Amino acid sequence: MDRRTFLSLGLVAPIALKSGTVQAKVGFDYSTKDPAIIASYAEDPENPQAILWQLPDIETPQKMAYVLKTSTGHTVVFDGGYGKDVPYLVDLVKKECGGKIDAWFLTHAHIDHCGCIAEYAQKHQGELEIKNLYYNFPSQEWLDKTEPGSKDETKVIFEGLAKYEGAKRAPEVNEVFEFGPLKIKCLNDFDTNLTMNSINNSSITFRLDVAGKSILILGDLGREGGDRVAELQGADVLNCDFCQMAHHGQNGVKREFYDLVKPKVGLWPTPKWLWHVDSGKGYGSGPWATLETRAWMDQLLVETHYVMKDGLIKILL
Repeated sequence: MDRRTFLSLGLVAPIALKSGTVQAKVGFDYSTKDPAIIASYAEDPENPQAILWQLPDIETPQKMAYVLKTSTGHTVVFDGGYGKDVPYLVDLVKKECGGKIDAWFLTHAHIDHCGCIAEYAQKHQGELEIKNLYYNFPSQEWLDKTEPGSKDETKVIFEGLAKYEGAKRAPEVNEVFEFGPLKIKCLNDFDTNLTMNSINNSSITFRLDVAGKSILILGDLGREGGDRVAELQGADVLNCDFCQMAHHGQNGVKREFYDLVKPKVGLWPTPKWLWHVDSGKGYGSGPWATLETRAWMDQLLVETHYVMKDGLIKILL
């Protein structure tokens, strides 16, 4: 299935089904009124070393957006979602992080990941204090050639990034960023030899270490890109407590990649229709591979899953 069909099906799929994975405990009044799901992995929940938010679905096909704040007041963002997600992200960062972002990392040039920063650059600059923006994309010409169906959204992203006025640069392979108790390691760059599933396979991936826990951010990494990251880094680096499921939990990296990760907790930037593989005709009616990935996680004995469809997720570390 091509990307345009994937997005169009997501726009019409129902989103009424519900998971009982976790319970909502506390409400937060951001620009939507989603309840927050609170989970604690902190030794002292009253004084966590970091807080990780997985942002909720706001009537979009799918997206990915994470915000992490450390006990030292440092804040990092991964991707951000669509342009329409700007008010929600800005409001959360203002209320919870003092309106400051130390580092905003982008994984790859798809609109459901980078539309937010592109829209921010076009219409909202100055609303937040952003110290550094990090991304490493192939050229717009190469992206348009290898994935012509994404030309329109690629144009929006590159136009937005060109207007971004703050500091920005590409993270280097094996570069380590330190923010108080948080360390972030960049695991790869892109390979222009990977012309299949090209933009997803250009995803830049990161390992986060904080409070004795490790978190793997995969973006939309595909099978071939996953093989390359595994070869570059090996099991010692990829083995992590938390794993953001590649490509919203379907048609991402191989099962063998997750075997190296051995996650204890799954982070799913996955809306209801995709979680249930519902194309409009009920559970399992769609062509997506989410149920296969969920079965892999069962086989790996992953018991805890935080899914975007359930609302705002707040994890204490």
